[in-house]
Amino acid sequence: MKHICLATFLAVVWFGPASAFELDGPVIQGALRIGMVGPGTAVTLDGKPIRVDPTSGGFVFGISRDRQKPLQIVTSDSEGQPQSFTFVVSVRDYDIERIDGLPPRKVSPNTTDLERIRREGRMILAARTRDTSLVHVFSGFRWPMTGRISGRYGNQRILNGKLRRPHLGIDIAAPQGSPVAASADGEVSLVETDLFYTGGTIVLDHGHGVTSIYSHLASVGVIVGQAVLEGERIGTVGSTGRSTGPHLDWRINWFDLRLDPELIAGPMPAGG
Repeated sequence: MKHICLATFLAVVWFGPASAFELDGPVIQGALRIGMVGPGTAVTLDGKPIRVDPTSGGFVFGISRDRQKPLQIVTSDSEGQPQSFTFVVSVRDYDIERIDGLPPRKVSPNTTDLERIRREGRMILAARTRDTSLVHVFSGFRWPMTGRISGRYGNQRILNGKLRRPHLGIDIAAPQGSPVAASADGEVSLVETDLFYTGGTIVLDHGHGVTSIYSHLASVGVIVGQAVLEGERIGTVGSTGRSTGPHLDWRINWFDLRLDPELIAGPMPAGG
């Protein structure tokens, strides 16, 4: 399923010929937005430059779960003429999810565990913050598998009765060993089989700071540096890491921001 595609999104938000600036949809918490500008145009978001593809003029950015302040984009064309666009961010309501039955150590890690968690966190962050010129992000995302949605993006989590951080991905419950596919073309930037929280984990780089993560895998079928195609099998569903049963935790990120896969890929296809 191609939910966002450069060939189809244009003119959803159009600011006139003089601006040569377009976005593919509304600015809402958790969204990934794709824009287009004219040849040679530079783009900044909140004063920071973001990558623009020199061939298509495409660029991307994400909106965090909790962002409420307006977002400002400034474009500067090849002659250095700036134009400024301000967007009010649409605020969402999030539910509360309660999960019980987790091993106590997975909810309240000891000192040794915390050192491991920090080390693994740095490893994942390095994979998420790559800024490559890959253009796969512009072709859109599909669901990596179908199944029962057991956890949604943004919901506040209470684990074993203790308040914890909001969930920032989509949980898809499925039988152990079910195939997991790449949600878009990309390059494998991280493969691990036993991380403390996420167990078997794969990170795919789709370009322009956009990555997808597949966690709690029973097995992994790719290696770092491998190019994968949308729909290609990359692993199998498991219950590794902090998990109470077999499921896939699927996430999409723009650099350090966690985004909502449901907003990006659209509703799960029939059969889920």
